Amino acid sequence: MINTVLIANRGEIASRIIRTCKKLGVKTIAVYSEADCNAEHVTLADEAYCIGGSRVQESYLNQEQILAVAKQAKADAIHPGYGLLSEQASFATACKDNGLTFIGPSATAIALMGDKLQARKTMEAAGIPVIPGSGALASAAEAKTKAREIGFPVMVKAASGGGGIGIDVCRNEEEIEAAFARNEKKARMFFGDSSLYLEKLLERPRHIEIQVLADSDGHILAFGERECSIQRRHQKVVEEAPSPFLDQTTREAMEEMAKKAAAAIGYENAGTIECLLDSDGNYYFLEMNTRLQVEHPVTEEVFGIDLVEWQLRIANGDVLPWQQHELRGSGHAIEVRIYAEDPIRFFPSPGIIKDISLPKQPFIRHECPVKAGSVITPFYDPMIAKLIVKGGTRIEAITRLKEALNDYDITGVKTNLPLLRAICDHQAFIEGNTPTSFLNDYKEELFIKEREA
Repeated sequence: MINTVLIANRGEIASRIIRTCKKLGVKTIAVYSEADCNAEHVTLADEAYCIGGSRVQESYLNQEQILAVAKQAKADAIHPGYGLLSEQASFATACKDNGLTFIGPSATAIALMGDKLQARKTMEAAGIPVIPGSGALASAAEAKTKAREIGFPVMVKAASGGGGIGIDVCRNEEEIEAAFARNEKKARMFFGDSSLYLEKLLERPRHIEIQVLADSDGHILAFGERECSIQRRHQKVVEEAPSPFLDQTTREAMEEMAKKAAAAIGYENAGTIECLLDSDGNYYFLEMNTRLQVEHPVTEEVFGIDLVEWQLRIANGDVLPWQQHELRGSGHAIEVRIYAEDPIRFFPSPGIIKDISLPKQPFIRHECPVKAGSVITPFYDPMIAKLIVKGGTRIEAITRLKEALNDYDITGVKTNLPLLRAICDHQAFIEGNTPTSFLNDYKEELFIKEREA
């Protein structure tokens, strides 16, 4: 078994990985920035090393420094978590070149799926349904021509994008001109690649993703789906498993599609095939995340599996012990992301958490690395915690989620708790009527509830 793992990340995911490593008897090495010197993951790990300044470019994205610490601490593997270095093919390559096991897929798979245009081509060649779109665009004029061929509305998207950055919806040719210039600049700034392409906008789709695990023997398993349709700024806020929208036939077809997609690129370790589903039940490949997902706990709760443990085991050379027909989920799980942000405008709200009171019900799971006195800095994502509940049915899970959210109290920074409570109370959510337009569809009602809270 892998003996010592360096976790190249911070926050709740670093703590989460450390807990599984401890369960497996694996020694853990934490790295931290100057802003995170008192963070939970620093105290949980067996050893911890400061790797630089507060900005991620000075610390958590500093590959050379992280690799130097790995050598100093005699780590034999690195877990990248999600975000930061997790989908940088150059880091996976650097780990290998330095004799370290990268706990994730190959650099080739990361690079292939990181290029959205190449990913679309690869999936189309494998017979996977892909949303109608274009190749790389040379100019706004070409974008207009392609948009007329595809049909409005379309989305202008960054080829190397992620996190909802570099995406604009265009409903006519006039909007293309401005969106092209704006996103070309954003793409160059955030991703170092200004390439753009077009994708047909599906109106009111569902965002459904399939969790896969693949071992070195080419055995690939699908662990059901997660529905992540409630989003703000193309970023997920509520995730649940199973989806209230899918029927069993579509579910099994999407699982087979996801396994076929992973096989097409020789994938190994944990990955997620993200799809959009239209109102007629047609599904399309959107992208593949070649890492652990923020929302992975809902799959763990439904299938009773520790995905981080299997990431480590697969990296260690272990094979998956199950066949697809043996995997059966049970119950219903919902995760909400609790952010330090304005619940109406979604702007980050950095500051010091003066007090924090957490729900203590037996059916909840917390991924919460902060406490009273913790600082939400402007340097990182403002997510404070993840709250996960499970029930025997979806209605029971919603009831438990409402109860837990009502017991949550945080002062010192603004949070999105009022919005999450309003979502739980909304009849459309209770009925499972949650396309990606949910927050816009019910904006006034959700915000009225927030103001009354």
